[in-house]
Amino acid sequence: MILELFLVILLAYLVGSIPTGYIIVKLFTGQDIRTIGSGSTGATNVKRVMGKKWFFIVMILDAIKGALPVILAKIFATAFVEIGLLPVLAAVAVIIGHSKSVFLKFTGGKSVASGVGTILALNWQVGLIIAGVWAVITYFSKYVSLGSMIALAISPFLMWYFNEPVAYVCYCALGAIYIIYLHRENIGRLIRGEENKVR
Repeated sequence: MILELFLVILLAYLVGSIPTGYIIVKLFTGQDIRTIGSGSTGATNVKRVMGKKWFFIVMILDAIKGALPVILAKIFATAFVEIGLLPVLAAVAVIIGHSKSVFLKFTGGKSVASGVGTILALNWQVGLIIAGVWAVITYFSKYVSLGSMIALAISPFLMWYFNEPVAYVCYCALGAIYIIYLHRENIGRLIRGEENKVR
């Protein structure tokens, strides 16, 4: 059981650490995305360099990256099945890997797309709802960061509403807090009216 737990965390972290945005920008432009814009490797910063098409490509790839380890843990895990612990640990490891990638000297993105991917893997209804909330808020406010924070903040309540295990609810609550913390500079810019808008 301990070996299985360790392998799930390690493999999920390594998958999460794959720096999708960094690789794509480096491959097609030769630039280091960490030196551009916000310095994040996520889809929003990729958009600043390569445009809207690549924003969606990176966002989808990061969501898949988040979902895959969780799905595999749900299918193959044999330990702690009754409380849903290993899928949650896989989800946590993916998010940490994305934001603190071992391949980029522990830098990375803000884990929004990969976080939504993990939630989709845990409960697809909740994942689709928060993706819809993100899209609506981002469309009308023009702030990706605002849509991201609000969408993820409601995720634990939705998990509770769908009667998912306590581990899922706690994961969404802690994940939302972590991702909002990663957006602390964005919050300051929103308050000052200096946050970049999506056009």
